[in-house]
Amino acid sequence: MKNKSMIHLTGYLTVKVSGRGLERFINAALREEIAIWHVKRLGTETIVLRVYAKDFASFQELAAKFSVEFVIVDKSGIPFVLRRAKKNAGFIVGLLFGLAILYLLANMIWDIEIKGASPELEYKLTNQLKELGVYKGGLKYFVDDPQTLQKTLTQNNEEITWIGVTIDGTTYTFQVVEKERPEEEEKTGPRHLIAKKEAVIVDYFIEKGEPVVSINQFVRPGQMLVSGLIGKEDEPEIVSAKGKVWGKTWYKTEAAVNMKTKTLRLSGESQVKRFLQIGSVKVPIAGFTLEQYNKKEVIEEVIPIQLLRWELPIAMIEQTIYEAEEVEFLYSEEEARNLAMEAAKKDLLRQLPKDAKIVDQKVLHEQVENGTLKLSILYDVIEDIATEQLIR
Repeated sequence: MKNKSMIHLTGYLTVKVSGRGLERFINAALREEIAIWHVKRLGTETIVLRVYAKDFASFQELAAKFSVEFVIVDKSGIPFVLRRAKKNAGFIVGLLFGLAILYLLANMIWDIEIKGASPELEYKLTNQLKELGVYKGGLKYFVDDPQTLQKTLTQNNEEITWIGVTIDGTTYTFQVVEKERPEEEEKTGPRHLIAKKEAVIVDYFIEKGEPVVSINQFVRPGQMLVSGLIGKEDEPEIVSAKGKVWGKTWYKTEAAVNMKTKTLRLSGESQVKRFLQIGSVKVPIAGFTLEQYNKKEVIEEVIPIQLLRWELPIAMIEQTIYEAEEVEFLYSEEEARNLAMEAAKKDLLRQLPKDAKIVDQKVLHEQVENGTLKLSILYDVIEDIATEQLIR
């Protein structure tokens, strides 16, 4: 019985031999000290046997001498395994590299959620977590367990009553309960409320102080609206007037629209380009030789790549590039007027306080000059016109 460990270490071949005089061939091989074993007869002129890889060259010479034919059925043992591995080295390395990347990605932190915290506390916690190794792209190997994280964050933040830490795959979630602190009422000195612009009083709501104006009254900038002196005239009580006084104010704006404009129109032709996005890097993978359009519109679709239920920091990007052509478009006066008034209204709303409301608009002047429609528009606006004035 051959030593199995030695056989596999040295390597051997399973060979099918055919021809006349097989017994003489085998006896000659043994005389030449060519090790042969596991000999099986398949017919009168065919046998299967095994021979060491190191003896195969001598085996071939002897076969030629005795005019027998042979076919290698199988190659076994470590030398052949290593040879096959060498041929497939690229595939094996790629496979191992891919498995290593997947293992690494599965142990990366891809998302961090902080719930229940104010924006200021969330910003503070985010910076503390970075120092503790919890950040997007970080490795979970270097992060403390949830109990330790919970203890550290609670000790470092007095405004936290409790913080829960959970790990769901590659997502860290922090549920924060902040300590309730009573809101301190803003302390102000004694003051009146006065008008900050011309207006007609529409309504008011006074929490403190004595109103000195009435509905539909016209007021000028600096005119007192609510007095901070209440009670008896000879012994008034001085308070900080508080409230809202709404008045109708007026804004005059100018707007212009070019009646002849150029715009892009799609021709119907399109091409697709694809990228593999890794982090912030885009690697093109398709659409290298696209026709170049003079004018184009590009629509990009990002397709996230998931591993089971986790979203990897890798995505496919598909860009659809549409050919466009520049065409000239002529607005009618009515269309141009509507565009100008809409643009002017949006611009005014950006300047007004959030609680202000446009209640009316009137075109004061309109003219077309060199293909451009020009408008002068007056807007009626309801807004809080009150501002504070210290009582000295």
